[in-house]
Amino acid sequence: MRILIFGGSVFLSRAITLTALDRGHEVTTFNRGQSGSDLPGAEVVRGDRAVSDDLERLVAGREWDAVIDVSGRVPRVVGESVRLLSGRAGTYAFISSISAIAEFGAKPVDEGSPLFACPSDAAEGEYGALKAGCERAVEEGFPGNRLIVQPGLILGPDENVGRLPWWLTRISHGGQVLAPGDPARAMQVIDVRDLAAFVVDQVEAGTSDRFLASGVPANVTYGEWLAACAEVTGADAEFVWASDEFLLGKDVQPWTELPLWAPLMPGFEHVWEPSSAKALAAGLRCRPVAETVRDTWEWLREIPEAERSFGTAMLNHGIAPEKEAAILAEWLARPA
Repeated sequence: MRILIFGGSVFLSRAITLTALDRGHEVTTFNRGQSGSDLPGAEVVRGDRAVSDDLERLVAGREWDAVIDVSGRVPRVVGESVRLLSGRAGTYAFISSISAIAEFGAKPVDEGSPLFACPSDAAEGEYGALKAGCERAVEEGFPGNRLIVQPGLILGPDENVGRLPWWLTRISHGGQVLAPGDPARAMQVIDVRDLAAFVVDQVEAGTSDRFLASGVPANVTYGEWLAACAEVTGADAEFVWASDEFLLGKDVQPWTELPLWAPLMPGFEHVWEPSSAKALAAGLRCRPVAETVRDTWEWLREIPEAERSFGTAMLNHGIAPEKEAAILAEWLARPA
């Protein structure tokens, strides 16, 4: 197949590109060349999708069997891509997010759950709402041949969000490690390579449908996840589990300061309960989480610690060492 990929050099878009190339497809990637590196074997077109002239240059004289849009975040920009590719591509596959679902976290969700109300031509807004608007832009432009995939929590090698890399780095230092909440809290995560394989599978099949893809329900507990980090790093780490209530009282930010900590509070109580039943029935295959942790550490350990990224300029993951130390001391000194 001839496949156009918006992105192609970072995390999920890189994994999708690699999967498509490994299967013998002719791949064109379109990106600004400002993050990640290009994969050998792909035709690389430089440009900014928010610039109409760049998009016009991309599509001039080209056609594809499928488009996989991993980088779309603004409905108006995605809508322009859809308009120009209509008639030049067979299937338009859009990688959305579980965050596009309005009730995510507050309720168990699936493909039928309502999205945020965001128009298909919106130019600004919150991340989840914008993703919902992007979905509408794709559905309007490719009504009979669009694939929408809403991933859940993605982990794995090349992670550029910094959640698992932060935990691996912190645990590798050893010593007492502040661990949040209940170690038996069940999670649901998906390996980036398994998600990439599922997306390419559906594109190859010409599927026009919608899938929530968040992995196998309860495929790991928080305690098992951190224990896997300690095992692969070989660190002499002692986990000190502090309660949700205590950590919230110390102004520890859920999800970010202790990455993926989802305390049992409004908006977080059902974070780990989305349904991937439809995707699993359609062929989604998920490796053990311990394998994801191991392979991520093998990738991360080749990066000097000073050069590791734990997020972006707008959102960095991980608690400051001095704040962690102070909370540990107070938790351990509390009356029995």
